[in-house]
Amino acid sequence: MSELLNDTSFIDLPLFVRGKVRNVYDLGDSLLIVVTDRISAFDVVFDELIPDKGKVLNSIAAFWFDYTKDVVPNHVISTNPAEYPLGLDQYADQLAGRSMWVKKVQMLPAECIVRGYLEGSALKEYRQHGTVSGVKMPEGLRQCDRLPKPMFTPSTKAEEGHDINITIAELGKLIGSAMATKLEEKSLALYAKAAAYAESRGIILADTKFEFGLLDGHLVVADEIFTPDSSRFWEMADYEPGRAQKSFDKQYLREWLETLDWDKNPPAPQLPEEVISKTSAKYREAYERLTGQPLA
Repeated sequence: MSELLNDTSFIDLPLFVRGKVRNVYDLGDSLLIVVTDRISAFDVVFDELIPDKGKVLNSIAAFWFDYTKDVVPNHVISTNPAEYPLGLDQYADQLAGRSMWVKKVQMLPAECIVRGYLEGSALKEYRQHGTVSGVKMPEGLRQCDRLPKPMFTPSTKAEEGHDINITIAELGKLIGSAMATKLEEKSLALYAKAAAYAESRGIILADTKFEFGLLDGHLVVADEIFTPDSSRFWEMADYEPGRAQKSFDKQYLREWLETLDWDKNPPAPQLPEEVISKTSAKYREAYERLTGQPLA
């Protein structure tokens, strides 16, 4: 198990953005993404850290960026701290496995979501209106049923609060219809390749989200890709529609939180040791099952 990481102030460079989990540093024409062991649920960041979570998220993203680079190029330059510029190699021990040196990309203002199964906000919409992202669905679908075909269901990227689901036509108004069509095509192609691979490892990729940007006018996928924080991975051997599935992500944490009398606003409740260790184990299992490698 690696050293826990929360604060990255030992890096004496301008902070580009501090996310819920990632701290991103500005290196001029490139960025350094450092994935901490912080965890958030329901858009609230917890005080407790989850052992190995940062390494799992970063290492899974690195694996998938490499695996899908023939479908869409990405922003990764290197994940080896010895190759990082500006003296960052001196922090190799702290950054190993949990960081990525990437090109600076002009990000597009959309979350590109692909759903292969009926869960989450899609299930809620289906139960209310019989639709997913405004598209009429067959009657009688159950929770976690496989959809007739994978669907592209974009949303806006909210600076604060929750993202808002939008139609492809609305996405076209934001970024142009030709670019919206391209995002749909590339998102579905990425999902198809990753879902087939995950299936070969006994795992269902239920849904996922991407962020795209432009680099020298060319489309690239950026930020993170097919991590347990951006995707629902389910255990195929246990899959049974009509109920929630066993998942390789923070669903265990979410389910525990649902048992509390908590209004999902800060401050976050304190996490007991059992919840921390079980959540950590879920993340590690996701990495090892997907890549076939032990976490370094």
